[in-house]
Amino acid sequence: MSTKNLLVELFVEELPPKSLKKLGESFADVLATSLKTQGLATSDVTVTAYASPRRLAVHITSVAAQAADKPVSQKLMPVAVGLNANGQATPALLKKLASLGADASAAPQLKRAMDGKAEALFFDSVVTGATLAEGLQKALDEALAKLPIAKVMTYQLADGWSSVNFVRPAHGLVALHGAEIVPISVLGLNAGRATRGHRFEAANPNIVLRDADSYAEQLKTEGAVIASFAGRRAEIAKQLAAAAAVENLHPIEDDALLDEVTALVERPNVLVGTFEAEFLEVPQECLILTMKANQKYFPLLDKNGKLTNKFLIVSNIRPADASLVIGGNERVVRPRLADAKFFFDQDRKKTLESRVLGLAKVVYHNKLGTQGERVERVCAIAKAIGQLLGGDSLALQAEQAALLAKADLLTDMVGEFPELQGIMGRYYAQHDGLGDDIAFAIEDHYKPRFAGDELPRNPVGICVALADKLETLTGMFGIGQIPTGDKDPFALRRHALGVVRMLLEKALPLGLHDL
Repeated sequence: MSTKNLLVELFVEELPPKSLKKLGESFADVLATSLKTQGLATSDVTVTAYASPRRLAVHITSVAAQAADKPVSQKLMPVAVGLNANGQATPALLKKLASLGADASAAPQLKRAMDGKAEALFFDSVVTGATLAEGLQKALDEALAKLPIAKVMTYQLADGWSSVNFVRPAHGLVALHGAEIVPISVLGLNAGRATRGHRFEAANPNIVLRDADSYAEQLKTEGAVIASFAGRRAEIAKQLAAAAAVENLHPIEDDALLDEVTALVERPNVLVGTFEAEFLEVPQECLILTMKANQKYFPLLDKNGKLTNKFLIVSNIRPADASLVIGGNERVVRPRLADAKFFFDQDRKKTLESRVLGLAKVVYHNKLGTQGERVERVCAIAKAIGQLLGGDSLALQAEQAALLAKADLLTDMVGEFPELQGIMGRYYAQHDGLGDDIAFAIEDHYKPRFAGDELPRNPVGICVALADKLETLTGMFGIGQIPTGDKDPFALRRHALGVVRMLLEKALPLGLHDL
Protein backbone atom coordinates (compact mmCIF):
# COMPACT_ATOMS: atom_id res chain seq x y z
CA MET A 1 0.00 0.00 0.00
CA SER A 2 1.41 3.41 -1.00
CA THR A 3 2.24 5.90 1.70
CA LYS A 4 2.77 9.66 1.90
CA ASN A 5 4.11 12.01 4.52
CA LEU A 6 1.59 13.60 6.86
CA LEU A 7 1.47 17.08 8.39
CA VAL A 8 -0.94 18.25 11.08
CA GLU A 9 -0.86 21.79 12.49
CA LEU A 10 -3.10 23.49 15.03
CA PHE A 11 -2.75 27.28 14.84
CA VAL A 12 -3.60 29.00 18.13
CA GLU A 13 -3.13 32.18 20.13
CA GLU A 14 0.06 32.49 22.19
CA LEU A 15 0.63 29.34 24.24
CA PRO A 16 2.01 29.34 27.81
CA PRO A 17 5.79 29.64 27.32
CA LYS A 18 6.82 27.44 30.24
CA SER A 19 4.63 24.62 28.91
CA LEU A 20 5.28 24.93 25.17
CA LYS A 21 8.06 22.36 24.91
CA LYS A 22 6.03 19.68 26.70
CA LEU A 23 2.90 20.58 24.73
CA GLY A 24 4.73 20.15 21.43
CA GLU A 25 6.30 16.85 22.45
CA SER A 26 3.03 15.44 23.79
CA PHE A 27 1.02 16.53 20.73
CA ALA A 28 3.45 14.80 18.36
CA ASP A 29 4.00 11.66 20.44
CA VAL A 30 0.35 10.89 21.18
CA LEU A 31 -0.83 11.57 17.64
CA ALA A 32 1.92 9.41 16.10
CA THR A 33 1.38 6.61 18.62
CA SER A 34 -2.34 6.53 17.85
CA LEU A 35 -1.70 6.28 14.10
CA LYS A 36 0.73 3.41 14.72
CA THR A 37 -1.79 1.62 16.92
CA GLN A 38 -4.42 1.89 14.19
CA GLY A 39 -2.05 0.48 11.57
CA LEU A 40 -1.79 3.71 9.58
CA ALA A 41 1.92 4.12 10.36
CA THR A 42 4.68 1.65 11.08
CA SER A 43 6.90 1.67 14.14
CA ASP A 44 9.93 2.97 12.21
CA VAL A 45 8.40 6.20 10.87
CA THR A 46 10.16 9.49 11.52
CA VAL A 47 8.19 11.86 13.75
CA THR A 48 9.16 15.55 13.77
CA ALA A 49 7.53 17.82 16.32
CA TYR A 50 7.07 21.54 15.74
CA ALA A 51 6.11 24.04 18.43
CA SER A 52 6.18 27.82 18.37
CA PRO A 53 4.27 30.39 20.44
CA ARG A 54 1.32 30.17 18.04
CA ARG A 55 1.33 26.62 16.72
CA LEU A 56 1.58 22.92 17.54
CA ALA A 57 2.43 20.69 14.61
CA VAL A 58 3.81 17.27 13.71
CA HIS A 59 5.28 15.78 10.51
CA ILE A 60 5.16 11.99 10.18
CA THR A 61 6.74 10.04 7.34
CA SER A 62 5.19 7.12 5.44
CA VAL A 63 1.57 7.28 6.58
CA ALA A 64 -0.91 5.06 4.72
CA ALA A 65 -4.18 6.31 3.26
CA GLN A 66 -5.89 3.27 4.77
CA ALA A 67 -4.80 0.66 7.24
CA ALA A 68 -4.56 -2.95 6.12
CA ASP A 69 -7.49 -5.24 6.80
CA LYS A 70 -7.03 -7.17 10.01
CA PRO A 71 -8.14 -10.77 10.72
CA VAL A 72 -9.96 -11.02 14.04
CA SER A 73 -10.95 -14.09 16.05
CA GLN A 74 -13.77 -13.35 18.46
CA LYS A 75 -14.94 -15.64 21.24
CA LEU A 76 -18.69 -16.19 21.10
CA MET A 77 -19.76 -18.58 23.87
CA PRO A 78 -19.11 -22.07 25.28
CA VAL A 79 -19.91 -24.94 22.91
CA ALA A 80 -22.44 -26.30 25.41
CA VAL A 81 -24.41 -23.06 25.13
CA GLY A 82 -24.04 -22.45 21.38
CA LEU A 83 -24.79 -25.95 20.07
CA ASN A 84 -27.52 -28.42 21.04
CA ALA A 85 -27.10 -32.17 21.40
CA ASN A 86 -27.41 -32.58 17.63
CA GLY A 87 -24.72 -30.03 16.92
CA GLN A 88 -27.19 -27.46 15.65
CA ALA A 89 -26.94 -23.77 16.47
CA THR A 90 -29.03 -22.69 19.42
CA PRO A 91 -31.14 -19.49 19.38
CA ALA A 92 -28.51 -17.85 21.59
CA LEU A 93 -25.78 -18.54 19.00
CA LEU A 94 -27.93 -17.37 16.10
CA LYS A 95 -28.69 -14.15 17.91
CA LYS A 96 -24.98 -13.57 18.57
CA LEU A 97 -24.09 -14.23 14.93
CA ALA A 98 -26.80 -11.82 13.78
CA SER A 99 -25.31 -9.09 15.97
CA LEU A 100 -22.03 -9.61 14.11
CA GLY A 101 -23.67 -9.44 10.67
CA ALA A 102 -23.63 -13.20 10.03
CA ASP A 103 -26.43 -15.77 9.71
CA ALA A 104 -26.94 -19.48 10.43
CA SER A 105 -24.76 -20.47 7.48
CA ALA A 106 -21.72 -19.25 9.42
CA ALA A 107 -22.32 -21.73 12.26
CA PRO A 108 -20.56 -24.72 10.60
CA GLN A 109 -17.44 -22.57 10.00
CA LEU A 110 -17.05 -21.60 13.63
CA LYS A 111 -13.83 -22.73 15.27
CA ARG A 112 -13.70 -24.76 18.44
CA ALA A 113 -10.89 -24.22 20.92
CA MET A 114 -10.30 -24.69 24.60
CA ASP A 115 -10.90 -21.59 26.70
CA GLY A 116 -9.80 -22.48 30.19
CA LYS A 117 -11.52 -25.71 31.18
CA ALA A 118 -14.37 -25.45 28.67
CA GLU A 119 -14.46 -25.64 24.90
CA ALA A 120 -15.67 -22.42 23.23
CA LEU A 121 -16.80 -21.25 19.80
CA PHE A 122 -14.79 -18.59 17.94
CA PHE A 123 -15.88 -16.51 14.96
CA ASP A 124 -13.16 -15.51 12.47
CA SER A 125 -13.68 -12.35 10.45
CA VAL A 126 -11.76 -9.62 8.69
CA VAL A 127 -12.04 -6.05 9.96
CA THR A 128 -11.65 -3.41 7.31
CA GLY A 129 -8.72 -1.12 8.05
CA ALA A 130 -9.43 2.45 9.15
CA THR A 131 -9.17 5.20 6.56
CA LEU A 132 -6.73 8.01 7.25
CA ALA A 133 -9.59 10.47 7.78
CA GLU A 134 -11.11 8.21 10.44
CA GLY A 135 -7.82 7.34 12.08
CA LEU A 136 -6.42 10.87 12.06
CA GLN A 137 -9.63 12.25 13.56
CA LYS A 138 -9.35 9.74 16.39
CA ALA A 139 -5.63 10.42 16.83
CA LEU A 140 -6.10 14.21 16.89
CA ASP A 141 -8.91 14.02 19.43
CA GLU A 142 -6.74 11.80 21.62
CA ALA A 143 -3.69 14.06 21.25
CA LEU A 144 -5.64 17.14 22.35
CA ALA A 145 -7.28 15.29 25.24
CA LYS A 146 -3.90 14.16 26.58
CA LEU A 147 -2.07 17.49 26.32
CA PRO A 148 -0.46 18.37 29.69
CA ILE A 149 -2.61 21.46 30.24
CA ALA A 150 -2.85 22.78 33.80
CA LYS A 151 -5.86 25.00 33.05
CA VAL A 152 -8.12 25.28 30.02
CA MET A 153 -10.16 28.26 28.90
CA THR A 154 -13.65 28.30 27.45
CA TYR A 155 -14.28 30.46 24.39
CA GLN A 156 -17.05 30.93 21.86
CA LEU A 157 -16.83 29.84 18.26
CA ALA A 158 -17.61 32.06 15.28
CA ASP A 159 -21.30 31.13 15.35
CA GLY A 160 -21.66 32.97 18.65
CA TRP A 161 -23.48 30.06 20.30
CA SER A 162 -21.13 27.11 20.54
CA SER A 163 -18.21 27.07 22.93
CA VAL A 164 -15.17 24.82 23.31
CA ASN A 165 -12.44 24.28 25.90
CA PHE A 166 -8.74 24.49 25.10
CA VAL A 167 -5.56 26.00 26.50
CA ARG A 168 -5.86 28.98 24.10
CA PRO A 169 -8.31 29.90 21.31
CA ALA A 170 -7.55 27.96 18.12
CA HIS A 171 -7.87 29.70 14.74
CA GLY A 172 -6.62 27.25 12.13
CA LEU A 173 -6.19 23.56 11.34
CA VAL A 174 -3.97 22.03 8.66
CA ALA A 175 -3.99 18.34 7.72
CA LEU A 176 -2.07 17.34 4.60
CA HIS A 177 -1.35 13.81 3.38
CA GLY A 178 1.20 14.57 0.75
CA ALA A 179 -0.51 17.41 -1.11
CA GLU A 180 -4.05 16.27 -0.28
CA ILE A 181 -6.19 17.71 2.50
CA VAL A 182 -7.40 15.16 5.03
CA PRO A 183 -11.05 16.00 5.94
CA ILE A 184 -10.94 16.23 9.73
CA SER A 185 -12.19 18.81 12.22
CA VAL A 186 -11.55 19.85 15.81
CA LEU A 187 -12.43 22.78 18.10
CA GLY A 188 -14.92 24.03 15.50
CA LEU A 189 -12.26 24.13 12.76
CA ASN A 190 -12.16 22.23 9.46
CA ALA A 191 -8.81 21.17 8.08
CA GLY A 192 -7.28 23.03 5.16
CA ARG A 193 -3.84 23.89 3.81
CA ALA A 194 -3.47 27.54 4.92
CA THR A 195 -1.55 28.73 7.95
CA ARG A 196 -0.10 32.04 9.13
CA GLY A 197 3.40 33.29 9.67
CA HIS A 198 5.01 35.88 11.95
CA ARG A 199 2.63 38.50 13.35
CA PHE A 200 4.70 41.42 12.02
CA GLU A 201 7.38 40.19 9.65
CA ALA A 202 5.79 37.53 7.44
CA ALA A 203 6.19 38.13 3.69
CA ASN A 204 2.69 36.70 3.24
CA PRO A 205 0.07 37.00 6.02
CA ASN A 206 -1.54 33.74 4.87
CA ILE A 207 0.67 30.89 3.75
CA VAL A 208 -0.81 28.22 1.49
CA LEU A 209 1.18 25.06 2.00
CA ARG A 210 2.09 23.10 -1.11
CA ASP A 211 2.39 19.77 0.65
CA ALA A 212 3.32 18.19 3.96
CA ASP A 213 7.07 18.35 3.27
CA SER A 214 7.17 22.08 2.48
CA TYR A 215 5.87 23.14 5.90
CA ALA A 216 9.07 24.15 7.69
CA GLU A 217 10.64 25.70 4.57
CA GLN A 218 7.56 27.78 3.64
CA LEU A 219 7.11 29.01 7.20
CA LYS A 220 10.73 30.15 7.26
CA THR A 221 10.85 31.83 3.84
CA GLU A 222 7.30 33.17 3.57
CA GLY A 223 6.29 33.39 7.21
CA ALA A 224 9.58 34.44 8.92
CA VAL A 225 9.03 31.66 11.47
CA ILE A 226 11.38 28.91 12.65
CA ALA A 227 8.75 26.29 13.41
CA SER A 228 10.99 23.75 15.14
CA PHE A 229 11.41 24.30 18.87
CA ALA A 230 14.82 22.60 18.80
CA GLY A 231 15.88 24.58 15.72
CA ARG A 232 14.83 27.88 17.27
CA ARG A 233 16.60 27.02 20.54
CA ALA A 234 19.81 26.19 18.70
CA GLU A 235 19.61 29.45 16.73
CA ILE A 236 19.15 31.47 19.94
CA ALA A 237 22.09 29.71 21.62
CA LYS A 238 24.23 30.42 18.56
CA GLN A 239 23.29 34.10 18.50
CA LEU A 240 23.83 34.46 22.26
CA ALA A 241 27.34 33.04 22.00
CA ALA A 242 28.18 35.22 18.99
CA ALA A 243 26.89 38.44 20.57
CA ALA A 244 28.73 37.72 23.83
CA ALA A 245 31.97 36.95 21.97
CA VAL A 246 31.90 40.38 20.33
CA GLU A 247 31.90 41.89 23.85
CA ASN A 248 34.59 39.42 25.02
CA LEU A 249 32.10 38.16 27.61
CA HIS A 250 29.93 35.07 28.04
CA PRO A 251 26.20 34.72 28.76
CA ILE A 252 24.94 33.05 31.89
CA GLU A 253 24.01 29.41 31.30
CA ASP A 254 20.40 28.62 32.12
CA ASP A 255 18.61 25.88 30.19
CA ALA A 256 15.21 26.70 31.69
CA LEU A 257 15.51 30.35 30.65
CA LEU A 258 16.66 29.32 27.17
CA ASP A 259 13.62 27.04 26.84
CA GLU A 260 11.28 29.79 28.00
CA VAL A 261 12.72 32.40 25.63
CA THR A 262 12.52 29.87 22.79
CA ALA A 263 8.82 29.58 23.56
CA LEU A 264 8.34 33.36 23.42
CA VAL A 265 9.72 34.11 19.96
CA GLU A 266 9.24 32.81 16.43
CA ARG A 267 12.03 34.77 14.75
CA PRO A 268 14.82 35.25 17.32
CA ASN A 269 17.14 38.23 17.12
CA VAL A 270 19.72 38.71 19.90
CA LEU A 271 20.66 42.28 20.83
CA VAL A 272 23.03 43.75 23.43
CA GLY A 273 21.74 46.13 26.10
CA THR A 274 23.46 47.99 28.94
CA PHE A 275 22.55 49.50 32.31
CA GLU A 276 24.25 51.96 34.66
CA ALA A 277 27.38 50.57 36.34
CA GLU A 278 26.22 51.91 39.72
CA PHE A 279 23.75 49.03 39.98
CA LEU A 280 26.68 46.62 40.17
CA GLU A 281 27.04 47.63 43.82
CA VAL A 282 24.05 45.35 44.46
CA PRO A 283 24.96 41.63 44.89
CA GLN A 284 25.10 40.11 41.45
CA GLU A 285 22.75 37.28 42.41
CA CYS A 286 19.97 39.86 42.88
CA LEU A 287 20.58 41.54 39.54
CA ILE A 288 20.90 38.27 37.68
CA LEU A 289 17.69 36.93 39.16
CA THR A 290 15.63 40.04 38.42
CA MET A 291 16.90 40.19 34.83
CA LYS A 292 16.18 36.50 34.26
CA ALA A 293 12.90 36.15 36.14
CA ASN A 294 11.23 39.44 35.24
CA GLN A 295 12.67 40.40 31.87
CA LYS A 296 13.95 37.12 30.39
CA TYR A 297 17.35 38.64 29.68
CA PHE A 298 20.69 36.83 29.63
CA PRO A 299 23.17 38.69 31.88
CA LEU A 300 26.75 38.83 30.59
CA LEU A 301 29.66 37.74 32.80
CA ASP A 302 33.36 38.40 32.46
CA LYS A 303 36.02 35.68 32.38
CA ASN A 304 36.04 35.56 36.19
CA GLY A 305 32.29 34.97 36.38
CA LYS A 306 31.61 38.50 37.59
CA LEU A 307 28.50 40.28 36.36
CA THR A 308 28.97 43.19 33.96
CA ASN A 309 26.55 45.99 33.10
CA LYS A 310 25.67 44.39 29.78
CA PHE A 311 22.94 41.88 28.98
CA LEU A 312 21.47 40.07 25.98
CA ILE A 313 17.92 40.57 24.74
CA VAL A 314 16.17 37.95 22.62
CA SER A 315 13.83 39.98 20.42
CA ASN A 316 11.06 38.61 18.20
CA ILE A 317 11.61 41.17 15.44
CA ARG A 318 14.50 42.21 13.19
CA PRO A 319 14.16 45.91 12.39
CA ALA A 320 16.74 47.63 10.20
CA ASP A 321 17.51 49.95 13.12
CA ALA A 322 17.39 48.06 16.41
CA SER A 323 18.17 51.10 18.58
CA LEU A 324 14.53 51.60 19.57
CA VAL A 325 14.22 47.96 20.62
CA ILE A 326 17.42 48.13 22.64
CA GLY A 327 16.50 51.50 24.18
CA GLY A 328 13.06 50.25 25.16
CA ASN A 329 14.47 47.19 26.93
CA GLU A 330 17.12 49.28 28.70
CA ARG A 331 14.42 51.64 29.87
CA VAL A 332 12.33 48.76 31.21
CA VAL A 333 15.16 47.06 33.11
CA ARG A 334 16.24 50.16 35.05
CA PRO A 335 13.22 50.23 37.41
CA ARG A 336 13.75 46.52 38.15
CA LEU A 337 17.38 47.10 39.05
CA ALA A 338 16.47 50.22 41.01
CA ASP A 339 14.01 48.16 43.05
CA ALA A 340 16.73 45.62 43.82
CA LYS A 341 19.10 48.40 44.89
CA PHE A 342 16.39 49.94 47.07
CA PHE A 343 15.68 46.60 48.79
CA PHE A 344 19.39 46.03 49.37
CA ASP A 345 19.93 49.50 50.82
CA GLN A 346 16.86 49.28 53.07
CA ASP A 347 17.69 45.80 54.35
CA ARG A 348 21.17 46.87 55.45
CA LYS A 349 19.68 49.47 57.80
CA LYS A 350 18.80 46.64 60.23
CA THR A 351 21.12 43.90 61.42
CA LEU A 352 20.26 40.25 61.02
CA GLU A 353 20.29 39.83 64.79
CA SER A 354 17.63 42.51 65.19
CA ARG A 355 15.33 40.53 62.89
CA VAL A 356 15.50 37.26 64.83
CA LEU A 357 12.70 38.19 67.23
CA GLY A 358 10.40 38.76 64.26
CA LEU A 359 10.61 35.08 63.37
CA ALA A 360 8.33 34.39 66.36
CA LYS A 361 5.52 35.90 64.30
CA VAL A 362 6.13 33.68 61.25
CA VAL A 363 4.27 30.35 61.27
CA TYR A 364 6.46 27.41 60.26
CA HIS A 365 3.83 24.66 60.58
CA ASN A 366 0.60 24.67 62.53
CA LYS A 367 1.74 21.55 64.42
CA LEU A 368 5.37 22.58 64.82
CA GLY A 369 5.07 26.19 65.85
CA THR A 370 6.73 29.32 64.50
CA GLN A 371 10.00 29.90 62.73
CA GLY A 372 11.28 31.38 65.97
CA GLU A 373 10.59 28.14 67.83
CA ARG A 374 12.16 26.16 65.02
CA VAL A 375 15.29 28.33 65.15
CA GLU A 376 15.62 27.52 68.86
CA ARG A 377 15.52 23.80 68.08
CA VAL A 378 18.04 24.13 65.24
CA CYS A 379 20.36 26.16 67.49
CA ALA A 380 20.34 23.43 70.13
CA ILE A 381 21.06 20.70 67.58
CA ALA A 382 23.80 22.74 65.83
CA LYS A 383 25.47 23.49 69.15
CA ALA A 384 25.45 19.82 70.11
CA ILE A 385 26.91 18.74 66.75
CA GLY A 386 29.54 21.50 66.96
CA GLN A 387 30.53 20.29 70.43
CA LEU A 388 31.03 16.76 69.07
CA LEU A 389 33.02 17.88 66.03
CA GLY A 390 35.11 20.77 67.34
CA GLY A 391 34.53 21.49 71.00
CA ASP A 392 33.35 24.75 72.56
CA SER A 393 34.65 27.07 69.83
CA LEU A 394 32.82 25.34 66.98
CA ALA A 395 29.72 24.86 69.13
CA LEU A 396 29.45 28.61 69.81
CA GLN A 397 29.95 29.50 66.16
CA ALA A 398 27.41 26.90 65.02
CA GLU A 399 24.87 28.20 67.54
CA GLN A 400 25.34 31.80 66.36
CA ALA A 401 25.06 30.87 62.68
CA ALA A 402 21.94 28.80 63.35
CA LEU A 403 20.38 31.72 65.23
CA LEU A 404 20.85 34.04 62.23
CA ALA A 405 20.31 31.50 59.44
CA LYS A 406 16.60 32.26 58.91
CA ALA A 407 16.68 35.99 59.70
CA ASP A 408 16.94 36.98 56.04
CA LEU A 409 13.44 35.57 55.49
CA LEU A 410 12.19 38.87 56.94
CA THR A 411 14.17 41.08 54.54
CA ASP A 412 12.59 42.92 51.61
CA MET A 413 14.96 41.30 49.12
CA VAL A 414 14.08 37.73 50.10
CA GLY A 415 10.42 38.73 50.30
CA GLU A 416 10.65 39.76 46.64
CA PHE A 417 12.97 36.93 45.57
CA PRO A 418 12.58 33.86 47.83
CA GLU A 419 15.22 32.06 45.76
CA LEU A 420 17.84 34.32 47.40
CA GLN A 421 17.28 33.10 50.96
CA GLY A 422 20.60 32.16 52.48
CA ILE A 423 22.51 34.07 49.81
CA MET A 424 21.27 37.41 51.09
CA GLY A 425 21.83 36.25 54.65
CA ARG A 426 25.52 35.88 53.82
CA TYR A 427 25.75 39.38 52.35
CA TYR A 428 23.93 40.95 55.29
CA ALA A 429 26.06 39.02 57.79
CA GLN A 430 29.22 40.31 56.15
CA HIS A 431 27.78 43.83 56.22
CA ASP A 432 27.11 43.41 59.95
CA GLY A 433 30.80 42.63 60.48
CA LEU A 434 30.46 38.91 61.09
CA GLY A 435 33.28 36.62 59.99
CA ASP A 436 33.22 34.51 56.85
CA ASP A 437 32.75 31.31 58.87
CA ILE A 438 29.38 32.58 60.11
CA ALA A 439 28.42 34.31 56.86
CA PHE A 440 29.15 31.33 54.63
CA ALA A 441 27.41 28.99 57.07
CA ILE A 442 24.23 31.08 56.77
CA GLU A 443 24.33 30.71 52.98
CA ASP A 444 25.41 27.07 52.97
CA HIS A 445 23.00 25.65 55.52
CA TYR A 446 20.48 24.94 52.73
CA LYS A 447 23.02 22.77 50.89
CA PRO A 448 22.95 20.30 49.30
CA ARG A 449 19.77 21.57 47.66
CA PHE A 450 19.65 18.94 44.91
CA ALA A 451 21.49 15.84 43.69
CA GLY A 452 25.09 16.71 42.88
CA ASP A 453 24.98 20.08 44.63
CA GLU A 454 28.07 21.18 46.53
CA LEU A 455 28.26 20.69 50.29
CA PRO A 456 28.76 23.46 52.90
CA ARG A 457 32.27 24.86 52.60
CA ASN A 458 33.27 25.04 56.29
CA PRO A 459 32.67 23.13 59.55
CA VAL A 460 30.24 25.75 60.87
CA GLY A 461 28.12 25.36 57.74
CA ILE A 462 28.21 21.57 58.10
CA CYS A 463 26.93 21.79 61.68
CA VAL A 464 24.06 24.15 60.80
CA ALA A 465 23.13 22.25 57.62
CA LEU A 466 22.98 18.97 59.52
CA ALA A 467 20.96 20.57 62.31
CA ASP A 468 18.49 22.18 59.90
CA LYS A 469 17.86 18.94 58.02
CA LEU A 470 17.69 16.75 61.12
CA GLU A 471 15.19 19.12 62.75
CA THR A 472 13.03 19.01 59.61
CA LEU A 473 13.14 15.22 59.40
CA THR A 474 12.41 14.73 63.09
CA GLY A 475 9.60 17.27 63.16
CA MET A 476 7.84 16.12 60.01
CA PHE A 477 8.07 12.43 60.82
CA GLY A 478 6.94 13.24 64.36
CA ILE A 479 3.65 14.74 63.13
CA GLY A 480 3.06 11.97 60.61
CA GLN A 481 4.14 13.78 57.42
CA ILE A 482 5.83 10.68 56.05
CA PRO A 483 6.65 10.67 52.31
CA THR A 484 4.83 8.17 50.12
CA GLY A 485 5.78 6.57 46.84
CA ASP A 486 4.66 9.54 44.76
CA LYS A 487 4.42 12.41 47.26
CA ASP A 488 7.10 14.12 49.29
CA PRO A 489 5.86 17.72 49.73
CA PHE A 490 8.49 18.63 52.34
CA ALA A 491 11.41 17.09 50.37
CA LEU A 492 12.25 14.77 53.26
CA ARG A 493 14.08 12.32 50.99
CA ARG A 494 16.31 15.15 49.78
CA HIS A 495 17.01 16.19 53.38
CA ALA A 496 17.87 12.62 54.37
CA LEU A 497 20.17 12.17 51.38
CA GLY A 498 21.83 15.48 52.24
CA VAL A 499 22.57 14.26 55.76
CA VAL A 500 24.03 11.00 54.43
CA ARG A 501 26.19 12.84 51.87
CA MET A 502 27.64 15.16 54.50
CA LEU A 503 28.38 12.28 56.88
CA LEU A 504 30.09 10.19 54.18
CA GLU A 505 31.84 12.76 51.99
CA LYS A 506 33.10 14.82 54.93
CA ALA A 507 33.98 11.64 56.89
CA LEU A 508 32.37 13.07 60.02
CA PRO A 509 33.02 11.13 63.26
CA LEU A 510 29.33 11.10 64.20
CA GLY A 511 27.36 7.98 65.00
CA LEU A 512 23.64 7.56 64.50
CA HIS A 513 23.19 7.43 68.28
CA ASP A 514 24.90 10.84 68.58
CA LEU A 515 22.59 12.36 65.98
